Amino acid sequence: MVGMDTNEPITRLVQWGLPLDEINQLGQRLRHFYDRFRPYTRPKTQDSSEYGFCYVSGLLRMEARRSMANIGRKTNVSIQNMHHFMSNSPWSAWGLIEAIQDDIKQHPEFRTGAMLILDESADQKAGDHSAGAGRQHNGRLGKVEMSQVGVFLSLATPRAHTWVDGELYLPERWFGDGYAARRQQVGVPETRTFQTKPELGWRIIQRTQAHQVAFEAVVMDDLYGRNDVLRQRLDQAGIEYYGDIPANTVVYLDKPQIIYPKTKHGKRSKRPKVVARQRCEARQLLHQPALDWFTITLRPNETGMLSAQFARCRVWTMHATQCRQEWLLIRRQGRQVTYVLSNAAVDTPLETMAWRKSHRYFIERDNQDCKSELGWDEFQATKYLAWQHQLALTILASWFIAETRLDWMARYQRDPALLEQYQVEVLPMLSVANVRELLRAAMPLPHLSTQEAATLVVEHLVNRTRSRRSRLRQKRVPQT
Repeated sequence: MVGMDTNEPITRLVQWGLPLDEINQLGQRLRHFYDRFRPYTRPKTQDSSEYGFCYVSGLLRMEARRSMANIGRKTNVSIQNMHHFMSNSPWSAWGLIEAIQDDIKQHPEFRTGAMLILDESADQKAGDHSAGAGRQHNGRLGKVEMSQVGVFLSLATPRAHTWVDGELYLPERWFGDGYAARRQQVGVPETRTFQTKPELGWRIIQRTQAHQVAFEAVVMDDLYGRNDVLRQRLDQAGIEYYGDIPANTVVYLDKPQIIYPKTKHGKRSKRPKVVARQRCEARQLLHQPALDWFTITLRPNETGMLSAQFARCRVWTMHATQCRQEWLLIRRQGRQVTYVLSNAAVDTPLETMAWRKSHRYFIERDNQDCKSELGWDEFQATKYLAWQHQLALTILASWFIAETRLDWMARYQRDPALLEQYQVEVLPMLSVANVRELLRAAMPLPHLSTQEAATLVVEHLVNRTRSRRSRLRQKRVPQT
């Protein structure tokens, strides 16, 4: 068009800190990034580590149907080889996760000030064939449904956040005699025993702390925050925590006393009794005149700056026959009220506690990104080992996105004039979807010819036919 400035698109890219040359090299960046971790996906017997690169690139570039078979098709890896790499190959998922954690903790962004966030995430399943699958509470659906549940840890700062560890939750019935054959079939280790979700949470927090990942505190929702044992373990380990609790949680405003009253026969009762002058539910403190409320600005969000009202007081809580003093932190935002127990030091500023508690948003963001952007909820496999491998490679893909964004933010500053132009206080950061879109353009998925597409369809039909033949043979086996 006459009068159009051909340099305008380039100028806008520079304004927004988007380096066109680097975007064009995103495919090479992913290759170099993966090569740093390649040794951890290389089994001792046969080098199939290239399948790991293909799998991660598939998670990042494909928009839907990211099953092992489809990723193999899109990245020119045979379905059989991809299935073996993910479900049976003996490379260590934990070895890869530890290597990623080593990389993260050395990055300047995560050396100080990061928060560790604990949460669970459930994925609906069609049946109970997958490891850990069964009818259990699915928070995403808000009801009991056939699901597979994982417990996850995210590491977050205001500018970056990523999954760093996780464990598959196995319901208690999976450890009964009736599930022995199924445990063996899906490869549940014999050393694995039943653990509740809070116990799994403690396990991965311990693992992360032992690996010397730096974090200021642990943040968790009420499934974990109301667990007295978990909070006590965190306190004994010297870990600051912020755990949501239900509104009806009983707290004490004075130190409770434990007494053993005499029975009617004059003997000491075996059942202790808690005696306290001021016992109440957490929600009863909401309108206490003694509470001082402060409005605190937390972080930028899509509607401007997120702020909420906070108040706090010292309370006593009971665990068995032991009592401990904790902070009760109350957050009020409109009609939504959250109650939090914390072992933060007595002299910790309220602003610090409010800021740390409010990090739970980031694991919710990570859970959603891993599902919608990295295909976590499209994962289809039965083996326990496949779940571990999927976790490790998803964490790797997530760290690639986070590291790329941090690198570009450090080296390519945005034009400050954009703030005045759009009349905002903060510019939005690149989303996971943004980086994936750029990667797809720089590293496009192959376009199949008619013959190649037909060949894949025939391969699919052959596999379905073989599966049908196998099922028919099983039906013909005489019952004993």
